[in-house]
Amino acid sequence: MDQANPEISVHLQTIRGLLAPTGLFLASAHDVSTGYNKAWLRDNFYTSLALEAAGDTETLLKVWRSILEIFRTHEAKINWAIQNKPHASWQYIHARYNPETFEEFWDEWGNKQNDAIGAILWKLGDLHMKNISVIQNDEDRGIVQRLVDYLASIEYWHDPDNGMWEEWEEVHASSVGACVAGLKAVRNAELAAVPDGLIEHGEESLRGLLPRESSQKFCDLALLSLIYPYKVTERGMEDEILKNLEYHLEKEMGIIRYKNDRYYNKNKDGWSEEAEWTFGFPWLSIIYTEREEKEKAKEYLNKARKTVLSDGRIPELFYSNTSTPNENVPLGWSESLYVVAVAEYAKKFGF
Repeated sequence: MDQANPEISVHLQTIRGLLAPTGLFLASAHDVSTGYNKAWLRDNFYTSLALEAAGDTETLLKVWRSILEIFRTHEAKINWAIQNKPHASWQYIHARYNPETFEEFWDEWGNKQNDAIGAILWKLGDLHMKNISVIQNDEDRGIVQRLVDYLASIEYWHDPDNGMWEEWEEVHASSVGACVAGLKAVRNAELAAVPDGLIEHGEESLRGLLPRESSQKFCDLALLSLIYPYKVTERGMEDEILKNLEYHLEKEMGIIRYKNDRYYNKNKDGWSEEAEWTFGFPWLSIIYTEREEKEKAKEYLNKARKTVLSDGRIPELFYSNTSTPNENVPLGWSESLYVVAVAEYAKKFGF
């Protein structure tokens, strides 16, 4: 598909430029000073979606087998966490790694990110059902089973984690939903034994949380993940999440993550000048394409095109009410959702 669509081809080239020799994606360019030249589980998951949309199975498999290698490297830690419920953040499976050695970074970070484990399980199950053979042997299946057992050990459904944005610990709907989706996917793919009640606990927790993201956040960009890719919400709840997000969080150059987000906030007091995240627009376009709402899908795809810089790359975000990006250029996650949005719109509606 990337050869047939020049727009997709340009962004796929940018994405492939973020690949380390090991097969893991860096979150951003190798020479950025922000620390984004590391490999996050979540970013590798989202960035790999573009490869799948473009039909690049060879690179897709390389990425996912490298992700399995991370868990092989840290097998002893995972086994400990299964046998001894973690009580400190460093005992959790970490979310980011050295892309060359697969080692954890030990500086203080929001390391409790349950949604990342749910995301990995979801895509492993999804690829297996599509006959894309990431899981090759009993050792690989053993990794999947240990990740399931890990989610049971931490009691993910009421475990306060740092969430998608790696910030303060709360029970996040986006984290619980990712785990629910991941457990369902590996169960349906028959890749692991999922204990009775493990999924139901998460579904009950979601019913208590939604449409909020958490006790402190009534609306959050992370909630889009429950609609795409995970599809763990009913249509009426989807409508409510989308209505809230578009009304409260949509800006000119992107979607803010949540009200009074302090990350790259232009106001030194951290109020009312939240950064505008570029991947919000293609994310909404993908969702509306899947809902077969052509005009809305086209509207957000066109808004996404406005976030592409003159050199063809897409940044992480723009400062509030400006066309000035931060230094995380390109962001693999943003590039990837843009590719998926273009590819899915073309497939569904043509151009």
